[in-house]
Amino acid sequence: MLGWIFRRLRRVRIRGASMFPLLQPDDEVLVDMRIYRGTAPRVGDLVVARHPIQEDLEIVKRVAAINPDGSYHLKGENPFESSDFRSLPAIKILGKVIARFG
Repeated sequence: MLGWIFRRLRRVRIRGASMFPLLQPDDEVLVDMRIYRGTAPRVGDLVVARHPIQEDLEIVKRVAAINPDGSYHLKGENPFESSDFRSLPAIKILGKVIARFG
């Protein structure tokens, strides 16, 4: 059972200020990495996704909108430090933030 939980949940450390004031640098979040296997992300969800250009970079953003083509508009909380991603495919969304440590 613990093995299943550890594969499903992962801790992620916040590195930048794009989600400030909700999340600050060095905060840690708990991410459910399998939640979107049976359901789609919804507007308002905090998600971890692969950066659309830098594939090795994971980002934490809020789902701002679901586009008619099924892609997602992700947005940070801090407009001065964040880039919006207006057309991110669902395959790039890795999991949902379910808790915060810090």
